[in-house]
Amino acid sequence: MNVLIIDPRIAGVSGDMFLGAIIDLIGVEDPLYSLADAMTDLLDYISSIKIEVRDVRKRGIRAKQVFMDIDEHFHHIMASDIKKNAEKLCEIQGLSEKATNLVRKTLDELIESEVAVHGYDPSEAHFHELASADTLLDIIGTYALLERSNLLDSEIYAMPPALGSGYIEISHGRLPVPAPAVLEILKRHKFPVSSTPVEAELTTPTGAALLVSLTHEVVNFLPSMTIERVGYGAATGEFENVPNILRLIQGSREELVMDKIVTLETHVDDANGEVLGHMVGKLMDEGAIDVAIIPMITKKNRPGHLIKVLAELSNYQHLIDVLMKESGTLGVRIIETPRIVAKRTKKPVPLIIEGKEFQVRVKISKALDGSIISMKPEYEDLKIAANQLGIPLREVMDLAKKDIIERSDEIVRLVMGQ
Repeated sequence: MNVLIIDPRIAGVSGDMFLGAIIDLIGVEDPLYSLADAMTDLLDYISSIKIEVRDVRKRGIRAKQVFMDIDEHFHHIMASDIKKNAEKLCEIQGLSEKATNLVRKTLDELIESEVAVHGYDPSEAHFHELASADTLLDIIGTYALLERSNLLDSEIYAMPPALGSGYIEISHGRLPVPAPAVLEILKRHKFPVSSTPVEAELTTPTGAALLVSLTHEVVNFLPSMTIERVGYGAATGEFENVPNILRLIQGSREELVMDKIVTLETHVDDANGEVLGHMVGKLMDEGAIDVAIIPMITKKNRPGHLIKVLAELSNYQHLIDVLMKESGTLGVRIIETPRIVAKRTKKPVPLIIEGKEFQVRVKISKALDGSIISMKPEYEDLKIAANQLGIPLREVMDLAKKDIIERSDEIVRLVMGQ
């Protein structure tokens, strides 16, 4: 399985940083020049686009930087026209349906964020920065380069982006960093962020839109993998202590992988069922992988419970705090445990339940030889369906599993992107 890691913790992410990092990673830049030519021919408000890719150094780290010299003249362009132009350019560039859909999704993220921030009527929304040629170059160019190198079929992870601080000047005036559109995009996806002590805009709206559109899962540390290539993309500007770069890491891993988790254990003999039930829900809400409560006989022959919490390495200290506060225990054992996990992919798919369509996340697990171990609908999504339909959850589970079995080939294609 091919793996691509997007690491914007250093200095955030922008469209030009994406372009530079991909070019540095794959050693190919031709699609960017052909896209610039197509835009000049197609869009009457663009007189010329000149692109140059250079090797630069940011705080001692070599990176690729994409320089654009664009002569364009536009005022207000409707959102619908921007999307039509993008569709035509994708067709001219010969992008696949998958890449074209990602272009649409990224533009929708930008458009919807602007609509939410400014209160536009979506059918009448017009734009300034979004209509600029460099935005279309950043978005379409990113997907053209990723497709050229077969990276769009990778398992794509992202780390929390640094946002920056200070103020920026845009067409709407002077605004604090991060820009409102960036916050809207990240908020909509509950995308975690990180911080870097830099007074500048680090993550731009285009960078945020690309990040949420590409990412399959957000991680705080590198997954188990074999690292094969690393690419660095630079942005304009120099910071005192931080290199102004985006890092991409490409590698591979087997369908079955080994990683490490933490098991938290404690004994309690003075907590009632209501307290323990609430504690389980709280731990799961705060990111526990799983929680088990096992009846036992404690010291002085008193009945009690063994509480076991499975946690990620990145989150176990926070869960210790939750466990101690909710259970009242005075001590927690910490056991670092290696584990082997099957390759798992989870995506929402339309399932028909009682004649009504619901978006239900389905998790597909695979063995080392690629065979499917299980296809399981997400419990929380089925609860929503049961509540809306007004029927027992067990009936909804049976109907969902029946639909998955009958449409198994289609479900696999939707979830695995095949």
